[in-house]
Amino acid sequence: MANMSITKVPMPEQEPNVRNHNFKEVATGYTAEMAVEEAARCLQCKNRPCTNGCPVNVPIPDFIAKIAQNDFEGAYDVITSENALPAICGRVCPQENQCEGQCVRGRKGEPVGIGRLERFAADYHMANAESKPVRIEKNGKKVAVVGSGPAGITCAGELIKKGYDVTVFEALHQAGGVLSYGIPEFRLPKALVAKEIETIAKLGVDIRTNVVVGRSVTVDELMADGYDAVFIGSGAGLPRFLNIPGENLLGVYSANEFLTRVNLMKAYRFPETPTPVKIGKNVAVVGAGNVAMDAARTAKRLGAENVYIVYRRSEEELPARAEEVHHAKEEGIIFRLLNNPAAILGNEDGWVCGIEVVKQQLGEPDESGRRSPVPIEGSNYRMDVDTVIIAIGQSPNPLIRQTTPGLDTQRWGGIIVEEETMATSKEGVYAGGDTVTGAATVILAMGAGKKAAAAIDAKLSAGE
Repeated sequence: MANMSITKVPMPEQEPNVRNHNFKEVATGYTAEMAVEEAARCLQCKNRPCTNGCPVNVPIPDFIAKIAQNDFEGAYDVITSENALPAICGRVCPQENQCEGQCVRGRKGEPVGIGRLERFAADYHMANAESKPVRIEKNGKKVAVVGSGPAGITCAGELIKKGYDVTVFEALHQAGGVLSYGIPEFRLPKALVAKEIETIAKLGVDIRTNVVVGRSVTVDELMADGYDAVFIGSGAGLPRFLNIPGENLLGVYSANEFLTRVNLMKAYRFPETPTPVKIGKNVAVVGAGNVAMDAARTAKRLGAENVYIVYRRSEEELPARAEEVHHAKEEGIIFRLLNNPAAILGNEDGWVCGIEVVKQQLGEPDESGRRSPVPIEGSNYRMDVDTVIIAIGQSPNPLIRQTTPGLDTQRWGGIIVEEETMATSKEGVYAGGDTVTGAATVILAMGAGKKAAAAIDAKLSAGE
């Protein structure tokens, strides 16, 4: 029987003042009963607008119908026919701008909780079922994949199923890219990431860590070594800075460095074990995207008493997901909007002791359509903080473009690709994800990985 409620079945969560002192998941997930009830809200539209909004084309109504019928393993099979990382996507995808943003139920109420249902199906499978053996007939060709983040691991998974020998080269000691080092434990548990990647590895993908492509080996050397194609999915790991006085003081982190330290050095085990990451009592996070929210909420969990989001625009221009902003506010993060740092202040020992901030007002819209902030003359004031985290974006690491002759890139560093195939200017080399677009979402990177895999297969199958 259809559930015509205009609101989603609420997602169980830890209480804000409990969770901001631990690194356990904020949302604890649907029970089977909740999942079936939410699945009954789906109208099973014939034109499937939700599927059209999914970058990896998951047949959403089909898997939701399976959940409504209590066939949870069947739902998982439907999802994984198109999406290799459902437990991850169910947690971190911006569904509100994609599948749920297209849901017909959202016109007169809340859309169906597609992300919550995807997470439920994936978690159910992990807890109750074993992966089924897959028989793959090899085709004698091999592909190299640079980077084991969402773009690379998706491309690898698609190609291995088509019979290719696939080797993934990862610069760090742990596979997963931004899934492992960038997203906090309380949003994406690292054991879950490892299990999703293990599923890909069991198909036969060879994942080699501690290999820095551009230093350990170049793209040209991979091609000379007999790889029939190379896919570059190396992400956007080069942080941007404010270029203001004081950025070299002790106690200043880029958000990328801060979150990488927390994740790979396992600071998320705090408070059970001492944290290996130094954090002060008063922390300023500059920026207001999803990474800024992650950094601020992480700092709070590491023991900071006051954590401030310092952002030069107003609430309406916040680039982070509404859910992440809501959770941050619930957890006690303090928002200092229409404020912009002019300098980072240090003490005689070279450590941060504050920031000089200039109040802003909004002027005319900029090229992106957002109203540009304009400093208010004479409004400078000091904020006393002892840690500053810069979270204003990342760009691709220049190493690969510097060591790959013939690879065309944008002025800001992104690799230029042909939109339909993800082919680069260099014969046999493809690219996708953040190394092409700059920092974006996990699911968009996965979509690029799928598109590139299809193009690689089409070209190599044709003998080109």
